[in-house]
Amino acid sequence: MKIVGITGGIGSGKTTVAKMFESLGIPVYYADDEAKNLTATSPVIREGLIGLLGEETFKNGVLDRKYMAGKIFNDKDLLEKANAIIHPQVALHFENWVSNQSTPYVLKEAAILFESGSYQQCDKTILITAPEDIRIQRVMERDGVSKEEVLARIKNQWPDSEKKKLADFIVENIDLNSTEKKVQKLHTQLLQL
Repeated sequence: MKIVGITGGIGSGKTTVAKMFESLGIPVYYADDEAKNLTATSPVIREGLIGLLGEETFKNGVLDRKYMAGKIFNDKDLLEKANAIIHPQVALHFENWVSNQSTPYVLKEAAILFESGSYQQCDKTILITAPEDIRIQRVMERDGVSKEEVLARIKNQWPDSEKKKLADFIVENIDLNSTEKKVQKLHTQLLQL
């Protein structure tokens, strides 16, 4: 079974495109959602994070995301150590998930597929793109945030020009009808791998 990574900058519509593949019968592993879920529920991650960040990381058995974010996002060393606790568990979870699928290929949707290096575990990769002004508008509407906040998030991600160097397929997602046709065509190509 082939593993196809799918990624794109904030507001590109990678989740929308992933759902189009789902409608074609292709299972999608939403890595960011699964990582959040595992961070909150895995005893291995829980013990590791408490060891790294202290007992305050969990309040009444519930992950205190605000506390954790405050600790790790301004400290690159702590962020790397937290990722070293979380990512191996997510990788194991993904392997188990893949072993339970029976389709010719599966999609792994991840915001930082290229940045994290996890694209190297994929047979092929798809990059979803859209013009920056459209991405900004989508995120402002979706998240109720200012243009400046969206630009700050975009600045923290690799530019599409860097991601394009690593992508096997690029889908520009501006118009949904056009994107659906591109997905249909790409699905046919991926079935032939």
